[in-house]
Amino acid sequence: MKDFDALLRLVEKHPLRKVAVAVAQDPTVVQAVHEARERSIAEAVLVGDEAEINEAAESAGLSLDGTPIVHEPDPIRALAAAVGLVSSGEAEILMKGYIHTDDFLRAVLSKEYGLRTGSIMSHVFIVEVREQDKLVFITDAAMNIAPDLEQKAAILLNAVYLASLFGVMQPKVAVLAAVELVNPSMPATLDAAALAKMADRSQYVPACTVDGPFALDNAVSVRAAEHKRITGPVAGQADILLVPSIEAGNMLAKSLVYFTHQRLIGLLVGARAPVVLTSRADTMESKMLSIAGAVLMVNMKRALQFKIGKVHY
Repeated sequence: MKDFDALLRLVEKHPLRKVAVAVAQDPTVVQAVHEARERSIAEAVLVGDEAEINEAAESAGLSLDGTPIVHEPDPIRALAAAVGLVSSGEAEILMKGYIHTDDFLRAVLSKEYGLRTGSIMSHVFIVEVREQDKLVFITDAAMNIAPDLEQKAAILLNAVYLASLFGVMQPKVAVLAAVELVNPSMPATLDAAALAKMADRSQYVPACTVDGPFALDNAVSVRAAEHKRITGPVAGQADILLVPSIEAGNMLAKSLVYFTHQRLIGLLVGARAPVVLTSRADTMESKMLSIAGAVLMVNMKRALQFKIGKVHY
C-alpha cells in the first residue's frame, strides 16, 4: 500500500465496523465519523455532551440521524463509557475526541475497564509521503515518553506489525538519533546500535531489517546517505522511523503536516482493540483516515490472525 487512497478503496469493500468516540463534541470529529459512514467504512457511537455534539453537527451542516449518542456531559465519565463500550465488545474501535491525550491514555490503560493486553502499547503516526510514493511509519510520538532499550525493541515490533497490515512486509527500520555514528555520550546512538545488532542476531519475530543510528536525512534520503557514504539496505530507504523520545517523534510528525502538508494517520497499537489517537487540532480528513486505518486493523487481524511480534532475549 503506497497511499491512503488505496486504504480507502480497500476498507470500503469490507463490513462496517463500530467506533466508540470519547468526548465527541467537536466539529472535525463529527465530520470525520459522518464521512466514514458515508463511505461505508464505519459507524459510530458518540459519547459526550449531547447538546454540544448536536451543536457541533449543526455548525458543520450535518445531520446525526441514525447515529446513537450516549449523553454524558462529564468528559472523564464520557471517556470511561466509551472505553467500556469497546471493552465489552459493543464497539470494535475506540476514538479520541475533544479530550487531552494524557486523560485519554489513562482510561485506555485503566486496570478496571481499560484495554490492556500485557504487551506494551505504543503510538504510530503513518505519513503519506507523496514525493516518494510510499507510507512511512513514525513511532513513538504520543505515548511512551523516554523508552529504554527493551521498550524500544517492543515499540519497534508494534510498528512492524502495523506496517505488515498495510502490506509493508519485511520493513526497513531506521533507529534515529541526532547523528549517524555511535557516540558513548549520546545514549540514543547506543540503543540504535544495540537494536541493529539484535536484528542481525534474529531476535525479532517477525523478521525486519533494522539499522542505526541514523540521522533523519540519511534514513529517508538516498542522496544524503550516499553523500555521507552510509551504506546498507536501510540507508535512505526507511519504512519505519523509530525515534529516541516522544518530543522528537511528535515534532517530526507535526512538522510533516504543517510544513509539507502530508496526510497523516494516528493509531495506538498493542491494545485489545484498535485505538484512533489523533491531535485535537488535526483535520477532519486526518481523523477520517485514522478511522479507516483502525478498520483495516480490525479486518486484517480477523482475516489473517496476525499477532504482535516478540523479542527473543
